Amino acid sequence: MTPFTPPLDYCRIKTVTSFAQLVSTPLVDGVNALCWPRTLPGDFAEVVMHLGAGEGIITLNDSQLRNLPVSAAGRTAIDLLLEDQRLLREHDRDPVLNCIHDYPRDEEPGPVRTDVFSFHADSAPVEADTWLCTYFGAASEGLRNDEALRRVDILETRAELLAAFGGADDDDFRDFLNEHCYDLHYAPLPHARPFSFGLGNLWRIAVDWPGSPVPPCIHRAPETLPGESPRLLLIS
Repeated sequence: MTPFTPPLDYCRIKTVTSFAQLVSTPLVDGVNALCWPRTLPGDFAEVVMHLGAGEGIITLNDSQLRNLPVSAAGRTAIDLLLEDQRLLREHDRDPVLNCIHDYPRDEEPGPVRTDVFSFHADSAPVEADTWLCTYFGAASEGLRNDEALRRVDILETRAELLAAFGGADDDDFRDFLNEHCYDLHYAPLPHARPFSFGLGNLWRIAVDWPGSPVPPCIHRAPETLPGESPRLLLIS
């Protein structure tokens, strides 16, 4: 795994050197993403191979991982997968480990695509954050906030959404945008430079919640193509 180097010109990402720092460092002063860069030992490809073929998103449990007939290198990878989940659970998180062969897509996306392949922000009604780590496969991607525009703020897109809503651009329309998650999706500006979250790195990113002192971290799942390896992703 190649060690992660954050974009040197992007001050919203802060790196830490331990899980304890990842938990305790506040998301303030413009910082909306914390990254613990890691070069992990173990053979995660072997773990994925023993999970076998599949489709969609398969959620893995601890006993399933422990029972895989892997080599010593595969066992090292499994121990790391279990340890990350243990640490998160001890801090009142609810981690989920997924083997992702493909994600569902919008069959009729309309003016705003709302699947995970679109750059988006996570949201919550109360203070919250998102944790994630890609161990194998294509890594998540981030987008600088100043290189993104909410799709609902693009005049042509907003006009299409207003037509679909069938009313005025008022509070009811804004509720409509929120209910359908249209207001959480972003378009990269022409000069945008998306960046990779890398493999093995554990991230804690800001979400859109009332009163958040920082803007949410804009990110997306990588496009999955036929024949590509599945992703091994931890998310909480």
